[in-house]
Amino acid sequence: MGVEEIVLLNEADEAIGTAPKAESHHRDTPYHLAFSCYLVDPNGRVLITRRALDKRTFPGVWTGSCCGHPGPGEGLRAAVLRRLETELGVTADTITSVLPRFRYRATASNGVVEYERCPVVRAVTADAEPRPGLDPAEVAEAEWRTWDECLELVRHPDSSPWYRLQLAELAPLGAPLGWPDAGTGDLPPALAW
Repeated sequence: MGVEEIVLLNEADEAIGTAPKAESHHRDTPYHLAFSCYLVDPNGRVLITRRALDKRTFPGVWTGSCCGHPGPGEGLRAAVLRRLETELGVTADTITSVLPRFRYRATASNGVVEYERCPVVRAVTADAEPRPGLDPAEVAEAEWRTWDECLELVRHPDSSPWYRLQLAELAPLGAPLGWPDAGTGDLPPALAW
């Protein structure tokens, strides 16, 4: 496997280049493209994951189902499907955009910064049993949780900063199966659907 590249962005969310992912996350991480995904089952439960304990950025924190970085020229939908498969061994029946404008900057306890335009999507699966051990460098644990349990996790000190920010925006929308499709019009120019 080659070096994973991230898409660098300017403040207008336009692509201005690429950089190796591993070398780009540090105390002065450049603004770049990412995504977050919440995988939901037919009962409205959400798959919550705990990041691997040896990850460089925010190790061991609880967060949504998966997150990642679309590669250069890779659409959001393709990037989400790729990460769900490689990290958890699951597929999604539908994927919808729910927070296309989300962006954040957060600093981990070790000083490493995340600075991302990070559209949030909901993926729905009819019948998937996650296998978090597929990529132990990414995911330590995965658990199905009710929406109320997801909201409660926001108060836990081991939840990721982006999870807390995203849930603040998602909570007023109600339970995850009812989240409206925000469409793709507000996705960053550097990202195709």
